[in-house]
Amino acid sequence: MAHQDNEVQVGAQGRVVIPAGLRKTLKLQAGDRLIARLVGESLVLERRELVERRLRDRFKHIPRDVSLVDELIDERRSEATRERKAP
Repeated sequence: MAHQDNEVQVGAQGRVVIPAGLRKTLKLQAGDRLIARLVGESLVLERRELVERRLRDRFKHIPRDVSLVDELIDERRSEATRERKAP
């Protein structure tokens, strides 16, 4: 994909308009959902679907019947028990 620099302005309510050329290149339509995040001092906008896909790929090795939340709670409880027993 070609590199494009476009100056945009932040409106009074914090809104930024994505230039038409970028919307066309990225095939963005009205109503598309984007995720905004900070990377260093830069603002990055990504399609929600791409972020979800990347997260699913990152955690695909975890079986669906495994609850990471339950595992974390169990770990924390075990740590708290060990700390209470420590002199």
